[in-house]
Amino acid sequence: MQELKHQLQTVIKKEFGEDFQPQFTRPDEKFGDLATNAAMQLGKKLGKNPREVAILLAGKLRGLESIQKVEIADPGFINFFFSGDTFQKYVHDAMSPDYGKNDLYKGQTIVLEHTDPNPFKEFHIGHAYSNTVGVSVGKLLENARGKVHQVTYQGDVGLHIAMAIYGMKKMDEAGEGRPLSNIGGENRQAFIDLGRAYSEGVLEYKNDPNAKEEIDKINAHLYSRDHESVNRLYDKGRKWSLEAFEEIYEKLDAHFEKNYFESDTAKEGIEIVKKNSGKIFEESEGATIYDGEKVGLHKRVFITKQGLPTYEAKEVGLAYAKARDYPGANKFIVITANEIEDYFKVLVAAIEQIDPELASRIQHITHGVVRLPEGKMSSRTGDVVTLNSLESDIKKKIRELYGEGKDTPEVVFGSMKYEFLKHRLGQDIIYDITESVSLEGNSGPYLQYAYARARSIMNKSKRPEDIRVYNYQLNDSERSLVRKISEFPEVVEKTTSELRPHYICTYLYELTQSFNRFYEKNRVIGSEREIDRLTLLSAYIGTLEKGLGLLNIAAPEHV
Repeated sequence: MQELKHQLQTVIKKEFGEDFQPQFTRPDEKFGDLATNAAMQLGKKLGKNPREVAILLAGKLRGLESIQKVEIADPGFINFFFSGDTFQKYVHDAMSPDYGKNDLYKGQTIVLEHTDPNPFKEFHIGHAYSNTVGVSVGKLLENARGKVHQVTYQGDVGLHIAMAIYGMKKMDEAGEGRPLSNIGGENRQAFIDLGRAYSEGVLEYKNDPNAKEEIDKINAHLYSRDHESVNRLYDKGRKWSLEAFEEIYEKLDAHFEKNYFESDTAKEGIEIVKKNSGKIFEESEGATIYDGEKVGLHKRVFITKQGLPTYEAKEVGLAYAKARDYPGANKFIVITANEIEDYFKVLVAAIEQIDPELASRIQHITHGVVRLPEGKMSSRTGDVVTLNSLESDIKKKIRELYGEGKDTPEVVFGSMKYEFLKHRLGQDIIYDITESVSLEGNSGPYLQYAYARARSIMNKSKRPEDIRVYNYQLNDSERSLVRKISEFPEVVEKTTSELRPHYICTYLYELTQSFNRFYEKNRVIGSEREIDRLTLLSAYIGTLEKGLGLLNIAAPEHV
């Protein structure tokens, strides 16, 4: 495409004296391999008949080796059909390790924050969604030759922690569950007990004034670290949580080089807010606020009347901590659910008034929330779908549909990740487990099965996988498959420029369907053109594997 674009630019400059950037689209196959409306745009700009412009441009491009024929369609579209040599080049390109790489982030350093689970709460489906999006975005940025630092930020102080510790104390006093005061070792059960404790604390805080008063006191102790029994429960619960999170990251094939904590950013956040009080922040009923209404947003409290930092003040401290730890970073990307989008706008607006240069490097990417068929989950009441329960349900459904032994981690988490990523970011997701594991639809296991099937065909051959195809005529189904393979770099570039992984999901599903049509009509092993078709098969396998890799989904040889 780039060569053709350059040639068309050159012709336009020579014939019309215009510096013009032609745009290309992928039309339906019967109309060509590439199409452009450049003649229509030029005709409008220059006051010329677009069809006459198209005829002139097409005539100048018909002699290119890469083009088999050029057709004009009213009112001035130019459709290009590639030559056989061009298609063979696409096959060869697809077998390169660098196929699909681009330079969109070359030389840039990006700090990518995502997942952000809170200690004392179980890792739920929303965290899994954020993690899946974050890791995929990280792989896209690295594929674009960016230097990526993946970090996570965890709320290890605050009212939610105080509620959990209150619940821990009540459970301990009642002798329920495990003895929280001396537990050790079994992090999974400890983590479950923490979830129960948090749910208990939430309900008590809401319904019992005495409990509310005690929880507020615990919250103050968390910041001052001046209460021995609170510190003991806090230290144990925090340790269990972080160890459990690390086990989950291993399952998800996610790795963070740094964990940031609210307990570390709170002090600096308070100092920055107080330093700018009276200029950017103002006092209101004993609290320190930012009046976002002055910039078309809304007011938010940064320091409470008790002198404690809110999420906003801690986030200010986090922004400065990341800038200090990664001084050369070009971007600080933060991925969260869209529920906090308005809050984040206020936060960035406040930072922009403090430090415009730092604010200019912050980019907020939001995704929707996950809903089950019966409704939205909630972490505030403890009524959540945990990753552990989702994993169990997926395994159960796979065994029910396909038998024992098919519920491997690669397939279980491949189904989950793909179900998240195939939806456009920003949309809420209704998570249907049956659909997510289907082998007959647009799912992760379907793509994994397609990959394993192609690998099986390749393994039946005794030919090496680095074979090359030379000088033969493609039939229609072969041509269609190569055409689809050739789209991969464009799809990856578009996905990276917009940071929307669903484009790759859609493409991979279409790619596998194109391969199925090819395989229905063409014998590979034992055919007179076995070497040619094995080369095409190798290009398909490599493209599918690269695409799954950008989604952080395993490509197992057996499903």
